[in-house]
Amino acid sequence: MNINSSLDKKVLIFLLFSLGLIVLPHIYHLPPSLLAFFYLLLGWRFTCIWKTGWLPNRLLVFFLTVCGLALLYHQHQGVFGRDAGTSLFVIALGLKLLEIKTERDVYLINFLAFIVAASQFLFEQSILMAAYILFVCSVLLATLFCINSRYDETVTALSYAALLILQALPISIGLFVLFPRVEAPRWMLFDNNHARTGLSDIMEPGSISNLALSGELVFRVKFSGPLPPPSERYWRGPVLSHTDGKRWTQAPHADSQQIQPIPKFTGVSYQYTLLMEPQNKNWVYALDMAAIHESSLRQKANYLLVTLNNPDKRAEYRLTSYPHYNTGALSPEEYHDAMQLPGKASDKIRQLIERLQGFSSPPENFIRQILHYFRVESFHYTLTPPLLEDKPIETFLFDTRRGFCSHYASAFVYLMRVANIPARVVIGFQGGELNKAGNFLEIKQSDAHAWAEVWLPNRGWVRVDPTAAIAPERIEQTIDADRLAPDELIHYLPAGANALSTFNWVMQARQLWGHIDYNWQRWVINYDNNNQSRFLSNLGIRDINTMIFWMIAITSAMMGLIAWLLLYQKRKTTDKVLQAYNRFCKKIAERGLTKKTAEGPLAYAARIKIKFPEHTKNIDQITAVFINLRYGKNPAPDDLKTFDRLVTKFKI
Repeated sequence: MNINSSLDKKVLIFLLFSLGLIVLPHIYHLPPSLLAFFYLLLGWRFTCIWKTGWLPNRLLVFFLTVCGLALLYHQHQGVFGRDAGTSLFVIALGLKLLEIKTERDVYLINFLAFIVAASQFLFEQSILMAAYILFVCSVLLATLFCINSRYDETVTALSYAALLILQALPISIGLFVLFPRVEAPRWMLFDNNHARTGLSDIMEPGSISNLALSGELVFRVKFSGPLPPPSERYWRGPVLSHTDGKRWTQAPHADSQQIQPIPKFTGVSYQYTLLMEPQNKNWVYALDMAAIHESSLRQKANYLLVTLNNPDKRAEYRLTSYPHYNTGALSPEEYHDAMQLPGKASDKIRQLIERLQGFSSPPENFIRQILHYFRVESFHYTLTPPLLEDKPIETFLFDTRRGFCSHYASAFVYLMRVANIPARVVIGFQGGELNKAGNFLEIKQSDAHAWAEVWLPNRGWVRVDPTAAIAPERIEQTIDADRLAPDELIHYLPAGANALSTFNWVMQARQLWGHIDYNWQRWVINYDNNNQSRFLSNLGIRDINTMIFWMIAITSAMMGLIAWLLLYQKRKTTDKVLQAYNRFCKKIAERGLTKKTAEGPLAYAARIKIKFPEHTKNIDQITAVFINLRYGKNPAPDDLKTFDRLVTKFKI
C-alpha cells in the first residue's frame, strides 16, 4: 500500500478518525491513563500521515508495547476480566497503528476495531449506545469500501456502508428473535461485582436519607390492570428486628428459608411485571404482600423475596400481590426478635408511653395515640436531620424532633416494644413515578423508605407508616431528586404560562424516552430464554423443531428478497460505462462473435483478437479503459469520455 498517495491518505485519515470515535465512549469505563496512552498513539499516527519519517522503528514500538502492558497491569493487576481485557484490546489497537505499512495492516486494524466497538456493550446496553455503535460500524465499513473500490468520496462510501447494514438488519432481527438464547455460565462473568448504591441490610441515621437525592433507577413495574393507589405502593425489602439503640439489623435467622404461615389474602389482587435493574443484593422488591411468584424466586423469613439468579444482571419477574392480608399467629422466634431491646427504657420514654396510654389500652389505640402525637406536636420531616450521637431515639423524640422516615419508623417500633407490643422495621421503597407514555411505574433510589410492622391479635403483621402522619405528601407523591433543595423538600414549578408549557413538554419528552428505553430493556436486552419462550408461544412456536423451521424459512425468505433486489433490478440508465461496453459487444456480435454469459472482458478480448488480429491495439485499449472504469480504484474524470469515443470509432 502506497501511503503517500492522495487516496490512501484520505483512507488513513478516515480510519483514524473512526478509531477515535470507537474508543471515545470508553472514557466512562476505562482508566484515564490507558485512554490517554491510546489517544497519544492515535495523535502520533495522525502526524505521521504527513511526517512519514516520524514513524517509530521496531525497537521503539517494542518499548511502547512494554510501557502499555506495564500500565495495563498497574491499573488492573492483570489482563483477565472485562475491564482488563477491553483495555488490552484498546492498547493493542493503538500500538498497531504505528505499524501500518501495507494494506493488510489496515485490514487487521479495521477488524480489531470491530471488536473494540462490540466491547462497549459489556459496559452499557442502552439504545443510544446501540445507535452509536451502529454508526461507528458504518464508518468502519465505509473505510473498507474506500480501500477496495473506486469510491474516493467519504459520503458515497458511508451511504453504501449504511445500505449494507440496512440490508443485513432484517436477517439479524429474525435470527435474534428465533435463535435459541444461550446463557453464559457464571464462571464467565468477570468484573461484575462493582460497587452499587442502594439499600443496605443495616439502617442507621442518614442511611436512607442519603439515597433521597439519587435518581438512579431501581426497577420498573408494569401492571396488567389498574394501578394500586399511591397509599398502597409499598415495595417490600428486608425486615430489621435487632437494634443496639442506634443501628437496626436483620435477625440472625433472616436469611433462612424457614417455613412460615402462609398469609390469608383478601380483597383486590394486582398482577404485574417487575423489571429489576442490576443490584448488589439478591432482593426482589415485590408489592407488599406477594402471593404468587416465579420459580426463580424464593421467599425467605419475614416474607422477603430473593432471586436465585445473578442479581447483577437485569431480570424480569411476573408477580401477583395482595395489599390486604393476615399473616396469622406469631412464632416464638418472631416474638423474641420483635421484642428485643438494647436495654432498659429511660423514665422519660416510659412516662411518654404512660401518657399515650401504651400500658393500659389496646394496641390499636396506642398506635393511634403515637401517630396523633407525631402529628400534633412540633415534629418535622426533613432530609437533613441533626446528628444524633447519644441516645438517638430519645434525643429525636424530646429534643430535635426533626427526621427522615427511618427516624420515625425506628422511634415508633421502639415505643411499641417498650409497651410490650411486638413490632419491627421494614425497609424498601414507597411510591414510584408514573410514566404516562407507557403506563408503568419507575421506582428510583429516591423512593427508598422505612416503615413499621406491628403484630396484632387476629390480624397478624400490620403495616403502620409513621411518616404518613408527619408528611402525607411523601406517601401520596414521589420525591423528585431533581427538585430537592439541600436542606428541605421543595416543590418547584416555573412561573408563567410559556415556562409551564415548556416544562410540560420536557416532562412528556422525558417520559416518552423512558417508555422507549423500558421496551428496549425488556424486549431486547432482557430477551432471555423465558421471554423468548413466552413470545414464541404466543405465535404458536412451542418446540425447538418448529423454531428451527421458522428461523430457516424467514432467513431464506429475507435473503431471497435481498438477492432479487440486487440481481433482478432494472438496469440503471446512469451506468454509462456498461452501456458503452454493450455497444462494443454488439458490434462484435454482429460479426458472429457473441460474448458468453459468464465470460469476462479479458477472455472475450482474447477471443476477439484471435479472429480479428488486425484490431488488437484498439481491442486492448478499449478493454483496459473499461476495466479501469468498472473495477479500478482511481478512474480519471476524462476516462469515460475517452472510452465512449473509442467505442464509437471502433469498426470492423
